[in-house]
Amino acid sequence: MGYPGKSRKRYEPPSHPWQAVRMADEVALVKKYGLRNKRELWKVHSILRKYRRAARKLLARSTVTGEGDHAKEKEIKTLEKLKKMNLLEKDAKLDDVLALKTEDILERRLQTQVHRQGLANSMGHARQLITHGHIAVAGRRVTVPSYLVRKDEETQIGYYVGSPMTTKSSKAKAKATE
Repeated sequence: MGYPGKSRKRYEPPSHPWQAVRMADEVALVKKYGLRNKRELWKVHSILRKYRRAARKLLARSTVTGEGDHAKEKEIKTLEKLKKMNLLEKDAKLDDVLALKTEDILERRLQTQVHRQGLANSMGHARQLITHGHIAVAGRRVTVPSYLVRKDEETQIGYYVGSPMTTKSSKAKAKATE
């Protein structure tokens, strides 16, 4: 056992480092969503892999062994969490979890949401606003661009109260540069 305060990797790199097709797809996603590096993309892949693995295990348990009660509770928790993040519809099943894509999770990131709501001119600008502390979710400053926004928090994204971006002159300057 190592030191408990030490950070651990939250991602798994690709098993084969030099695959031209995969690398081109990764570069396209990094550019489209304004990610800092491929490591952020690998973290999203790991999140998606975790949910898919849980869904496969729950499907296998419920069909083969007949462990209905415990498996159903886990299934409901997994589905509810994904519904709160607006990754699944209200009437979704476990099979819908297996159909999720990387882009679905990347769309739920705070960086993407800030850009889509028009608070930033580009994905890079959105990332800068977040890391510099100008963006708040539900009145709480968030400085992590990879923060996954829940469905109920979507409408509560805005500029932080103490941010200079909230003044009228800075908004006028931002519109003038567009």
